Amino acid sequence: MLLDAQGRALREAAVPVPAIAPGELLLRVRACGVCRTDLHIVDGDLSEPTLPLVLGHEIVATVEQAGADVEGVRTGDRVGVPWLGWACGRCRFCRRGAENLCPLARFTGYQRDGGYAEYTVADARFVHPLPPGLGDLEAAPLLCAGLIGYRTLRLAGDAERVGIYGFGAAAHLVAQVARHQGRRIFAFTRPGDVAAQEFARGLGAVWAGDSTSRPPEPLDAALIFAPVGDLVPLALAAVEPGGVVVCGGIHMSPIPALPYRLLWGERVLRSVANLTRRDGEEFLRIATAAGLRPEAHAYPLGRANDALEDLRHGRFTGAAVLVPGS
Repeated sequence: MLLDAQGRALREAAVPVPAIAPGELLLRVRACGVCRTDLHIVDGDLSEPTLPLVLGHEIVATVEQAGADVEGVRTGDRVGVPWLGWACGRCRFCRRGAENLCPLARFTGYQRDGGYAEYTVADARFVHPLPPGLGDLEAAPLLCAGLIGYRTLRLAGDAERVGIYGFGAAAHLVAQVARHQGRRIFAFTRPGDVAAQEFARGLGAVWAGDSTSRPPEPLDAALIFAPVGDLVPLALAAVEPGGVVVCGGIHMSPIPALPYRLLWGERVLRSVANLTRRDGEEFLRIATAAGLRPEAHAYPLGRANDALEDLRHGRFTGAAVLVPGS
């Protein structure tokens, strides 16, 4: 599936199997998750895609061919490809392990072709071996929804009472991690979304309600996954002094003006930018230990537009995953 040179339409297209350079892998795609970031690219909210473009950055694949200078990866290995597809390794951010902030970074399904395809190419340094206990369909959401959710939770520190705003793909995974770590989850959904609230309770949330509601007790931290700036003042009001609000999305609508009293009391408001390879290594270990079980809904690759629209309108719980050849 190709986003055209004008960035306006996602359509089926026949393209040659991509060639690889030294240090790269040719991958046969087995599954690719559908992420809200893909919607932001299609909608033009993220304005620097390399067009024409193959979307998709939650890729489960098998190594078909390894280029020269590749170490530690062999033909036939099952690997995952996340959002961060390349970093320079030389800038001050990369040197201190903050490669997610590299000013030259290139991102899968944005500046590098992604996984809405039968084959793709990845830099061998930025792929992850996948735990054998998860099938392709279940592993795909771990590679962005899971990874970004984990980084967002990690930046909340040791918070015990954690609010989650926007109970979608990332939230349903981070809730399982948080429960594994002994934290309590408070779920905030779209107003009137009873199904999402029941879904959250089924994953162990101690309370679930509308995003405009106040939780039954103050929170230590709030994680915002919905790309809605209006949630920031609500989340700040819900955390007690010293609490932290972490915005986990790559794009958010404007944050409205807010009274200083919401930030006062040493509350912290911060964002998450991308992810690092260390995040991936840590999260996949935790995912195995916690027995994470993503809820995944399969779509044939040719129905990518349907999957994106279903995501846009909240027509499923959990995550959508494209499967080539189905």
